[in-house]
Amino acid sequence: MLLEVANLSVWYDKAMLINHLSMGVDTGELVSLVGPNGAGKSTLLRAITGLVAWEREITRRSTHGDIILEGTVTFDKERIDQVPAHEIVKRGLILCPERRRPFREMTVLDNLMAGSYLLKDKDQIRDNLSKVYQLFPVLRDRPNQISGTLSGGEQQMLAIGRALMSKPKLLCIDEPSTGLAPLLRTEVFQKIRGIHELGITVLLIEQEVSTVFKMSSRNYVLSSGKIIAEGPGDQLLQDEVLRKTYLGL
Repeated sequence: MLLEVANLSVWYDKAMLINHLSMGVDTGELVSLVGPNGAGKSTLLRAITGLVAWEREITRRSTHGDIILEGTVTFDKERIDQVPAHEIVKRGLILCPERRRPFREMTVLDNLMAGSYLLKDKDQIRDNLSKVYQLFPVLRDRPNQISGTLSGGEQQMLAIGRALMSKPKLLCIDEPSTGLAPLLRTEVFQKIRGIHELGITVLLIEQEVSTVFKMSSRNYVLSSGKIIAEGPGDQLLQDEVLRKTYLGL
């Protein structure tokens, strides 16, 4: 496994948000993690990418309750659950966060170049930028546009493109369809499929079950901080209880 999560639990003060969760992503896969709002999807991503550990240090310096993280996260055969977030990025595990979050006052090109800040090889940076422009021609055509003036769909493409500039071994994409019109959602999902076809391993967190189940190699269903089902999309959709209770279908 490229990414392996084992018996992971996360508490914020006295609330358990992730409950002894185990899952994995193998090299070359596109794996989806689905579930309703409040299931713990974003908390799981923050734990995997080192942000929960960072939040824990912040709370220890304040008057707020503590954050507890237990279990192990292994990436590319190395434990990373006690590794700082910036070191995890260096190892190639990259998060494209929910709600896009571009640097709104910077240009499209400056946003993309910010994604390559850890790379030293200028030829590699140029090659990465070329690949991003091939995937997202709208970004190639607007390098000097201020990012905050882009549409929601264009900002989502910019956020994904910025993440790709670091040449990830594993790209984690959190809720890319949030706030987008149906046509733009379809286009964004097509781009994610194209990223996977380039050989990039993807962990996709989403609520658009019917779409992601068609794209993914495997799927996990998360509810109340627990994995309640795993498997191919067509297999999961045959379970009527799962469809109605957890997938909203």
